[in-house]
Amino acid sequence: MGRALRFARLNLPLIAVALVIALAVALVLADRWRRGAFVFGGATILAGLLRWVLDESRVGVLAVRSKGFDVGALLVVGGVIVALAASIDPLGTG
Repeated sequence: MGRALRFARLNLPLIAVALVIALAVALVLADRWRRGAFVFGGATILAGLLRWVLDESRVGVLAVRSKGFDVGALLVVGGVIVALAASIDPLGTG
């Protein structure tokens, strides 16, 4: 049990993002793909914000490149996903 708790504590940012992505996948599978796209974009923005505010030792595998590149790329991609989801005609998508 101690090992699992230590793993969870060290990877908390990744676990949080993964849970939001799992929610997005559940929405898409429930035929709520527009809402799922919003949530997926939100997960990407969350990853960018976590990468921005946490230091290298706490962010875990969310750190891929330099901090500036990671934050910029995640926030831009997340923003584009949310903007695209908002631009979809909601008629009939729920």
